[in-house]
Amino acid sequence: MTPLERRAVSALAGVFGLRMLGLFLILPVFALYARDLKGNTAFLTGVAIGAYGLTQAIFQIPFGLMSDKYGRKRVIAAGLLIFAVGSVVAATADSINGVIFGRALQGTGAIAAAVIALASDLTREEQRAKAMAIIGMTIGLAFFVALMLGSVLDRSIGVPGIFWLTAVLAIAAIVVVYKSVPTPVASHVPLGGEISLKKQFSIIFKNIHLLRLDYGIFNLHLVLTALFVAVPFTLVESLDIPRESHWSVYLPVVLLSILAMVPLILMTTRKKRIPKIFMSGITMLLVGELMFAFGAQSTIWFLPGMVIWFTGFNTLESLMPSLVSRLAPVQNKGAAIGIYNSSEFFGAFLGGVLGGLVLGLYGPQGVYLMSAGVIVVWLLIMLPAKPPRLFDTHVLRFDDLETQGNNLAAELSAIDGVTEVIIMAPQGVVYLKVDSELLLPEALDKYETAAGN
Repeated sequence: MTPLERRAVSALAGVFGLRMLGLFLILPVFALYARDLKGNTAFLTGVAIGAYGLTQAIFQIPFGLMSDKYGRKRVIAAGLLIFAVGSVVAATADSINGVIFGRALQGTGAIAAAVIALASDLTREEQRAKAMAIIGMTIGLAFFVALMLGSVLDRSIGVPGIFWLTAVLAIAAIVVVYKSVPTPVASHVPLGGEISLKKQFSIIFKNIHLLRLDYGIFNLHLVLTALFVAVPFTLVESLDIPRESHWSVYLPVVLLSILAMVPLILMTTRKKRIPKIFMSGITMLLVGELMFAFGAQSTIWFLPGMVIWFTGFNTLESLMPSLVSRLAPVQNKGAAIGIYNSSEFFGAFLGGVLGGLVLGLYGPQGVYLMSAGVIVVWLLIMLPAKPPRLFDTHVLRFDDLETQGNNLAAELSAIDGVTEVIIMAPQGVVYLKVDSELLLPEALDKYETAAGN
């Protein structure tokens, strides 16, 4: 990456991280806090936890389109300001309905699409996957920091104080946007810009492998949100771990699950292992849920179950975004990522709603068994699925593609291992989707030499 790219990506990762930290901080503590709110029920607790997911999913695409029209930074700043206002509403609410409204307002500031678009504007295509990975890792870090800090902050400033803190973090993120994020001279022309939005979505919805990943991220965040509707009650009521000591549970669980995840992710460098690692991640979620359901009275079962569950979660959360990027057609990658993100947020919303409903009827064990059922269905859908062919993106840059574009496309398409060729003549860029296992190492040498790569 160039210095400008590093500055842009680190700043945008910080913006995303500050915002997601604010959302995640209440997860480990809110369910217990909500018991004292006026008008609360278990169902409404779940709605409050998941409400942001519904509005996030609804407003992702509108915010992305507005960022095209009014500018990325303006839309990101507006979204962060809305998020801050929602945090203040939740902080000052004394009823569960007030908190639900605040959480929904938080989600209305749906800046994910605009942030990703700005990252795309400020990075070259060949560096974009790296940029997205850095932003993704920052979100993961924010989640794990929130798990460990949530109960500590709850003890010192309470849940209202956490909401106030999230408002401050959102304002700080606005400062980062304007002080640290470079302003692009012009947005990159999107690949396939001539294709209508309706057609782009049509192409994505016909891709069975992408649909499975959308369904997968929907399930993953459904069971994640449902988990935090139930786990705080299990820790307090079944395992006698006081609310202010929950950090001492989350800290070793997070660290051990990360250590267990690393070798699994390293194994995915060989494509043939990816389907097995993917199925292993789902299986670990199921094993964890069953250990929660039938071992909630014993730390010997419940806490190892948490380590197993979070190892599976970490593995899938790290693996699936890269699979979406590799499986999406080059000219429809933005649409594919948009649908994937919306599926994630809808899953978070439904997980809160179902988790709260089942908690009120059957207690924490019912939530764990409900989540186990969701995972079993996921496994049954994935077991007979044929593993997809995974492709890599290769980029070539030329000074003059206006005259040689058609001939070059025909030559590149004839090379074994090249599955897709996109010529962007005005930018002087050729995008290739390649099967690295079929592509000979020297097959593109003459083109890279001609392009000066």
